[in-house]
Amino acid sequence: MKFITEKILDQVICKRPLNSHKGDYGKILLIAGSSQMGGAALMATSATVHSGAGLVTCATSATNKTALHTLIPEAMFLDYTDQAALVEKISSADVIVVGPGLAQSQTTIEILELLFLEIRPTTALIIDGTALTLLAKYPKLQTQLPKCPLILTPHQMEWQRLSQIKITDQNDPTKNQAVQQKLHATVVLKKFQSEIYHQNGTISQLTIGGPYMATGGMGDTLTGIIAAFLGQFKQVERSLALEAAVYLHSAVASELAQTRYVVLPTILSSQIPFFMARYSK
Repeated sequence: MKFITEKILDQVICKRPLNSHKGDYGKILLIAGSSQMGGAALMATSATVHSGAGLVTCATSATNKTALHTLIPEAMFLDYTDQAALVEKISSADVIVVGPGLAQSQTTIEILELLFLEIRPTTALIIDGTALTLLAKYPKLQTQLPKCPLILTPHQMEWQRLSQIKITDQNDPTKNQAVQQKLHATVVLKKFQSEIYHQNGTISQLTIGGPYMATGGMGDTLTGIIAAFLGQFKQVERSLALEAAVYLHSAVASELAQTRYVVLPTILSSQIPFFMARYSK
């Protein structure tokens, strides 16, 4: 097993060329946030923007429009029930996130089916939150998974539902990897010292992080960071950009925890640009 260290940030984060524009740093689409769980969409979108993505669109419930425009004016809004507009964004995105804060509803299932059908083979798809729960609940959706770069980001209960591996048995990497390989997806198993199961059979593990990160929205924030890193750092292998995103998420939290009992996801996101600047010289 490979341990992810600070060196990964030096390998991935680089100084931006003077002659560049927002289109160079990734077109990211997040499909997230029901009327009841709009915060998940806002936190994931904020993390994506603060992590350096060039063009960010949040497809969410219409009830979240005002909050999105108020809190994250850098992001564009899309009503996820507008099928034509959603298909257009799906066809042009470099990275797509689906799942944070979505409802377990027929509407969400239809969105997933549309996404799986319309996504381009070269677009990276990050499946998180409710989308993972629905994959576990409706195995038919698993047969419709697209043949594009897939990244699943479950916490331990979501992984238990999807993999049928009890949380108490998830300390055995061979069991996790066996299911991950069958899914033909990279899996970021979120827990204390999170593990990344890559499609090439290698496993990476964090050695930082702690209980100060145990608060709602922290996983949504990680998802946004991953999306931004995959979208903008195309000069390195996707697996390295993923590892850097996972490491940075915990590294920023660990630093903030030196003066805070708990690290709020919104505070973490606000500090990301300052943290990334250290490694871009």
